[in-house]
Amino acid sequence: MTDGGLPTPTHQDLLSRTALTVFRLNGQFLTASEELAKPAGLTAAWWQVLGAVLREPLPVAGIARTMGITRQSVQRVADLLVRKELAEYVPNPAHRRAKLLRPTEAGRAAVARIEPGHAELAARLADALGEDGFAETARVLERLAVVLDGVTDRGVTDGDPESVTEP
Repeated sequence: MTDGGLPTPTHQDLLSRTALTVFRLNGQFLTASEELAKPAGLTAAWWQVLGAVLREPLPVAGIARTMGITRQSVQRVADLLVRKELAEYVPNPAHRRAKLLRPTEAGRAAVARIEPGHAELAARLADALGEDGFAETARVLERLAVVLDGVTDRGVTDGDPESVTEP
């Protein structure tokens, strides 16, 4: 019991609260992303994949790892983006079969059309949370993602516990 007479939450309670909040946030971010992406002719998923390769081309597996989703789901979106001429596959000097995905000029232009709405939403969140609170929120979520990878099988490759990735 705490001093206020309320029971102290268990680790399981805290995990459940955290998971439910993250699930709620995921839904909220997907809804906001769809609304931001739609006027640019994109979906949230298309925007996510294009956004992952704006700085540098990446193989589909690398995009999936970065986003924390399956390679197959990224492959479907990547192939669609290529068909829509918003992205293209280019040779990968490090791996002959795993081509790199990069945005085309049309893909970059579509993402650029999202920027004003994205900036406006970011400004509203910063106003509501405060600059320090917004930065702390990002740090805590990033840390949670790294730690969760380390304590679950997501940090293990090929079933080999010795290959756990370092946070």
